[in-house]
Amino acid sequence: MKVLNRKASEIMTRPVVSAKENASARDVALQFITGLYSGMPVTDDAGKIVGIVTELDLLKAVKEGKELVRTTAKDIMTPEVATAPPDATVEQLVKIMEEFHILRLPIVKDEKLVGVVSRSDILRGLIEPEFMTHL
Repeated sequence: MKVLNRKASEIMTRPVVSAKENASARDVALQFITGLYSGMPVTDDAGKIVGIVTELDLLKAVKEGKELVRTTAKDIMTPEVATAPPDATVEQLVKIMEEFHILRLPIVKDEKLVGVVSRSDILRGLIEPEFMTHL
């Protein structure tokens, strides 16, 4: 399948939104609600990934009684983040997603965040549209 040979750089979402470590969990939640995504990388001032925050991390924080306005992304993020380079193939991306049970994979070049590939980005490349819009 030719889609499996496509590169991350061809299908990744960019520009990509990331949270700074000191961003409030409340502001991260607002990004999720308004941006229609369910997770985002956390980066330092140089753009290097230091963690990832998901909706589940926010829900766990609430369950633990944390006030989202007083909690930072750094407080709730997962610090170990699987990443891939822009030249990784879709086949390699899927393998990483399977191995780590993740929905999205940050794409990193020279240790800096340059994009994100989600499962839906990959699926979009697999499906040929069978509908047309007529004006």
